[in-house]
Amino acid sequence: MVKNRNEIPEALTWDLTTIFSTDQKWETELEKVKKELSLVETNDKGHLLDSAETLLTITKNMLSISQKVEKLYVYASMKNDQDTREAKYQEYQSKATALYVNFGESYAFYEPEFLKITKETYEQWLEILQELKNYDHMFERLFAKKEHILSQKEEKILAAAGEIFESPSETFEIFDNADVKFPFVKNELGEKIQLTHGNYSSLMESKNREVRKAAYEALYSNYEQYQHTYAKTLQTNVKVHNFNAQIRAYDSARQAALMSNFVPEKVYDVLIEGIHQHLPLLHRYIELRKKILGISDFKMYDIYTPLSNLDYKFNYTEGVKKAQEVLAVFGEEYSQKVKAAFDERWIDVEENVGKRSGAYSGGSYDTKAFMLLNWQGTLDDLFTLVHEMGHSIHSTFTRENQPYVYGDYPIFLAEIASTTNENILTETLLKESNDEKERFALLNHWLDSFRGTVFRQSQFAEFEQKIHEVDAEGEVLTSEFLNFLYGELNEKYYGLSAKENPEIQFEWARIPHFYYNFYVFQYATGFAAASFLAEKVVHGSVTDRQNYLDYLKAGSSAYPLDVIAKAGVNMESTDYLESAFKLFEKRLNELEKLVEKGVHL
Repeated sequence: MVKNRNEIPEALTWDLTTIFSTDQKWETELEKVKKELSLVETNDKGHLLDSAETLLTITKNMLSISQKVEKLYVYASMKNDQDTREAKYQEYQSKATALYVNFGESYAFYEPEFLKITKETYEQWLEILQELKNYDHMFERLFAKKEHILSQKEEKILAAAGEIFESPSETFEIFDNADVKFPFVKNELGEKIQLTHGNYSSLMESKNREVRKAAYEALYSNYEQYQHTYAKTLQTNVKVHNFNAQIRAYDSARQAALMSNFVPEKVYDVLIEGIHQHLPLLHRYIELRKKILGISDFKMYDIYTPLSNLDYKFNYTEGVKKAQEVLAVFGEEYSQKVKAAFDERWIDVEENVGKRSGAYSGGSYDTKAFMLLNWQGTLDDLFTLVHEMGHSIHSTFTRENQPYVYGDYPIFLAEIASTTNENILTETLLKESNDEKERFALLNHWLDSFRGTVFRQSQFAEFEQKIHEVDAEGEVLTSEFLNFLYGELNEKYYGLSAKENPEIQFEWARIPHFYYNFYVFQYATGFAAASFLAEKVVHGSVTDRQNYLDYLKAGSSAYPLDVIAKAGVNMESTDYLESAFKLFEKRLNELEKLVEKGVHL
């Protein structure tokens, strides 16, 4: 049975008292920030461009308040994620979200006012007041967005609607994590357990096909039952994205989302085109799975079970030790931060009733780079640990080396840092192993990771793009339409009949990332780029490793493609994708040869 929160050892929980020592202090800070925001419109609105000095003062004040708002939000959201059933922290998150909206309303004047300045006057002010140069890249990005910024009145209206725009995502999260109850199923030991988001992955990796089938059918019976509700939340979310894109004069929601991070749409298109060209590799891997498992009627619930007879199990202590060993390749500076993450309770480790599913790295500029896990003790959990550690150390390096204005980074760069760690873990484990059965297991795991990250997330990206296009054309995103589209795409990617795998058509309903506004493609681009960078870190020079650390420290001080180019990757070229697919084929070749030798038997 899943434990209640109070049954989890303190050492395995994150220490949020380092953000606010008590809830009362959070509430006190909330009121202080609300008071600061109440003065903004009176004191600052209409005065941004009075002089170089007012531009600097108001900008600094805005960033200072933003920093406080983020800290308040992080505490509230992570408290809520611990147990999404607790009304108190649901209320905290609601208040923190409202504060974000208030902040947006209060500073709705900022961008429209700033964009009234001419480039000539701006350049003169930079010379008059040298401190303004600390914000030069921020201002440069604003100039680049000029045609998409609305009037002050319109910006204020949109900011006020921010909480409404977030409601589809929040409704999905509460419904999916707190309200929906999954059936009881039997595990490999024949024990009756309640299916949860956390244990579903472990059940799908079971060697017992009946266990996999039962868990799969039980999960999707719920999504089938509530498909119309999920369709409505997703459709509304898509409409929000399309509305925002239209009102800001973007060609599409995709363009709006990518341009917000200054990522060219070409990167997205190059990815999907590359994936389509290499789908035969995925089909070849599926055929190998069929052969190894000896299953003629291969189903989608057979995709996830490991092909190896070796059962890698890690308790958390072992996982910590291995993660520290593997990540030592980055050098002492990186390793010290990894040690701090474990020693100072940055990580919430175990699953508990009501806890948010999945895993993430969070925090703000003024906090530790916290991590949420739902540890089940599998090899995949070890990969998740180093993945989230990649995010957290990236955040830590950035915050320590950049001022607040550049103290974060776009998600496009984030997924490269995390998946580089995964690739280095694979490389290290393969290097350490001379045993063919171990190599078989590791190759299988990496190929599955590649399938799940590069191919699967690209499938998600293609689905996401299509539903936004269809909605923009005026078609209703009914559950029937979404089911058909998803089933068709799934058949294209995996070569498995949609008719013979009817449950998978409901998978769209359980994917939280479809609410993240063109987020998922970056998992795929990130993993592909990371396979290239991991090679440089492990086999390259000291300079290669230093270049990589410099990328981690850059934050948003330059445009994302420029930052990653310094580490050696051109994301608008197919080269990094070709390199990734070559590695996939190389490791698939090795796995096929091991199968020919009967290593899997």
